[in-house]
Amino acid sequence: MARILDGAALAAAIKQEVAEEVRGLAALGVKPGLAAVLVGHVPASEIYVRNKVQACAELGIASDLITPPDTVTTAEMHALVAELNARDDIDGILIQLPLPPHVDSKSLLDAIDPAKDVDGFHPVNAGRLLAGRPALAPCTPAGVIEILKRSEIPIAGQHAVVVGRSDIVGKPVAMLLLHQNATVTICHSKTHDLPALTKQADILVAAIGRPGFITPEMIKPGATLIDVGMNRLATREEFDRFFKGNAKREAAFAKRGSVVIGDIDPRAFELSGAYTPVPGGVGLLTIAMLMANTVRATKMRRGLR
Repeated sequence: MARILDGAALAAAIKQEVAEEVRGLAALGVKPGLAAVLVGHVPASEIYVRNKVQACAELGIASDLITPPDTVTTAEMHALVAELNARDDIDGILIQLPLPPHVDSKSLLDAIDPAKDVDGFHPVNAGRLLAGRPALAPCTPAGVIEILKRSEIPIAGQHAVVVGRSDIVGKPVAMLLLHQNATVTICHSKTHDLPALTKQADILVAAIGRPGFITPEMIKPGATLIDVGMNRLATREEFDRFFKGNAKREAAFAKRGSVVIGDIDPRAFELSGAYTPVPGGVGLLTIAMLMANTVRATKMRRGLR
């Protein structure tokens, strides 16, 4: 029977460790600080940021929520980033995406001090990650590695196949797996005969952003499946394609009018040795790793081990 890799339990363990580190820093007179910038009123973004601020409060990390209006200009946002870069009480800067279309998101992310880039998106941190040097790694890919390590799933010598090549997940998770001595194959929309490659995977990471894209026929029996996808099914046709007859999901669909699904068809999980569910898997570790990155940034900025 396939083993469920419980994101909630793993995230709780990481948060507990972060809280202990925060207490250790407090003994030195240091308090980590995270600035979260939320532009306008995007309901999903508001929920994400609220959860991040709440996590800070739970772990003893200072947080500063800054909410510019959706009319803010790129120049005004650059001035805000410069101000946060200069503040010594701020160790991490988070700009919640997406930003309004008229704001140059890329230039703003590049303007963040790499030492405070707790999302791990800055080119300097991407370069350090590639070179295997100490860096602030993107939170979701870092969470994937934590899931594997803490679940005692072997990485070294295993064939890891990553489906997706985004700068946020696909590329960095491939680099992190490579640094853990996996043999890594990166696949994408132009890959020929994708199933032939995914069926070779001892560890399969799906991060392509398409609901149920990885089907049971594409899985090597006994493989570890890491599903990074988070997609919403809002029509009966979509729902029936994956969950027809699933009483629990039927109840959720009837109540909310939609359900979430990852990039892996849930029926593929039955063939796996272990898998991360959606919801309840990788997504829960992202905030925990953001908290861990904030503490890491605090220590790195101050030369603390």
